[in-house]
Amino acid sequence: MHQVNSEPKSLHFDRKNLSDATLLRLYESLLLPRRIEEKMLILLRQGRISKWFSGWGQEAISIGAVEALEADEFILPMHRNLGIFTGRNIPLEKLFAQFQGKKSGFTKGRDRSFHFGSIAHHIVGMISHLGPQLAIADGIALAHKLAQEEKVSLVFSGDGASSEGDFHEGLNVAAVWKLPVIFVIEHNGYGLSTPSEEQFAFKNFTEKGPGYGMETLRIQGNNVLEVYQAILELAADIRKNPRPVLVEAITFRMRGHEEASGTKYVPKQLMEDWAKLDPVDNYEVYLESIGLLDEKTKSQINTKIKKAINEGLEKAFAEESISPDTEEELRDVYFPFEQEIVSPKSEKSTEKRMVDAISDGLRQSMEKFPNLVLMGQDIGEYGGVFKVTDGFKKTFGGDRVRNTPLCESAIIGAGLGLSIKGYKAMVEMQFADFVSVGFNQIVNNLAKIHYRWGQKADVVVRMPTGAGMAAGPFHSQSNEAWFFHTPGLKIVYPSNPYDAKGLLNAALEDPNPYLYFEHKGLYRSISSEIPDEYYTLEIGKAKLVEEGEQVSIITYGMGVHWAKKAVKELGISADILDLRTLLPWDKEAVRATVKKTGRVIFLQEDCLTGGIGAEICAWISEHCFEYLDAPVMREGSLDTPVPFAPNLEKQFLPENRFKIKLQNLIEY
Repeated sequence: MHQVNSEPKSLHFDRKNLSDATLLRLYESLLLPRRIEEKMLILLRQGRISKWFSGWGQEAISIGAVEALEADEFILPMHRNLGIFTGRNIPLEKLFAQFQGKKSGFTKGRDRSFHFGSIAHHIVGMISHLGPQLAIADGIALAHKLAQEEKVSLVFSGDGASSEGDFHEGLNVAAVWKLPVIFVIEHNGYGLSTPSEEQFAFKNFTEKGPGYGMETLRIQGNNVLEVYQAILELAADIRKNPRPVLVEAITFRMRGHEEASGTKYVPKQLMEDWAKLDPVDNYEVYLESIGLLDEKTKSQINTKIKKAINEGLEKAFAEESISPDTEEELRDVYFPFEQEIVSPKSEKSTEKRMVDAISDGLRQSMEKFPNLVLMGQDIGEYGGVFKVTDGFKKTFGGDRVRNTPLCESAIIGAGLGLSIKGYKAMVEMQFADFVSVGFNQIVNNLAKIHYRWGQKADVVVRMPTGAGMAAGPFHSQSNEAWFFHTPGLKIVYPSNPYDAKGLLNAALEDPNPYLYFEHKGLYRSISSEIPDEYYTLEIGKAKLVEEGEQVSIITYGMGVHWAKKAVKELGISADILDLRTLLPWDKEAVRATVKKTGRVIFLQEDCLTGGIGAEICAWISEHCFEYLDAPVMREGSLDTPVPFAPNLEKQFLPENRFKIKLQNLIEY
């Protein structure tokens, strides 16, 4: 039972050539998180904090790692890495304010415990989904490699989190791209109550590395000297010879997953055996045995630490509870950015198809932003399946135009890692359908990171979307509504070549996360005169593409072309409002057209139920009711998956039903 964690019998400390000062520094660093833990457990019992994830017994891993790295090298910790935060000298009053949900904490009360980062301290905090951290570390390491900085990033994972697909993707990308990342697996025997043998069918994580073409190292995680020396040597080597290394730190979790969980599911003998290997007690005994630590020194260090803890707690507890401010909450969802519209420098223009306009904008943005990196499957020599990046690798090089493994989650996460290091990232989904595999990174990392701790996510995800090509249910979906519900994202969806270029450029300028939808059916079917020079269009501004008196048609994407065709065939005088930006959407433009005509219908290619049209029609009913002369109507595709056979697909799409409903609205 639990063979991995029954191996060690005692801890052997070997100082090698470490100085007395280093040994004592490691002791003080090791003691601080333990003393904080002791205090937090008391406060938890007193009801003065609400939750605590304990790293008791695992402190040596965090302290060995943080002390071994350079201060400006990023660390991505997990639940049990309090020592990373204290080791980077985060002010204790600010750390405690974070634990208590106070305004001066890193997340302003918006997230808990260790769910935060601090660029000043080169820490990127976790989210509860755990695995996505590895890809962010990849992105940071990629930035180091691109800038030739000779730095490493270090990311933690527990043995439980290693079961997630993000773990595989993170390791695989790092191995393929030879990224300078240290993956530290804290093998502590349990994922909450599930023991290792129910998580995976191997004994040690060192068995996994060779499958990725990656070096591995197994260390005793309770031995602070062994951890420190191993990471110190690895980091020095990796800085000169960039590559990932997987480090398995054998340890044990001495308390519950979080305190409410308890440890009743752990065999008593196992707890007793590991208690004898306590990283603090054993290191203290070692320092005493070599004459470096006596009672006076211990007392001085303890007094200093306890004083710092108590002072920090006093300041945190003295701070008043947060007074909610709705304006501030809404404002902090996005990174502050004031768009300045760029007009083309000359009037010279060329007729371009939509696919060419997108390519043109992307190319000019690459020229404008030398820190912009493109990533996606087959976007290199092949130029992408739709040839948007054809010739880009030759022009901009393989470092900036990167073919990726088949792993959407890791590549989106790597984009966020690049952003943390000041780069811009564009990630191409081969088809919008495939974004489901990267959904978590978008809605929980990209979308929430600024609201949580003020970090921008300068990432644009391009999404070839839409049906009409008889491509079936996995290459034809309209999935913009999946993301429309997620605060922190911006969504654009152009209907024509001119808007496609201007909106893409604008999205790439903005340091907030974007989903940029481009309809595959419009790539080569429409063309128009496009300025040759770089330009941008206003985000959040709809466009009245046709004006009329009888009815308002609100739509976007392919719906604009269906609406134009229907109006012409039916001989109707209509406002056709192209939203262009779906999040945020232009409420004033919608209000103006509804007020003008008194009749409104929303058209979307997406399935009808739960689509964007439902929200906008509800808003019209609530805010524009006095202007209406007829019920607010909407039309969309059938509530089925997108079928393959052309006749079935034609029935699925709303074009014909829309014309009937539009006529009914006129006659109401």
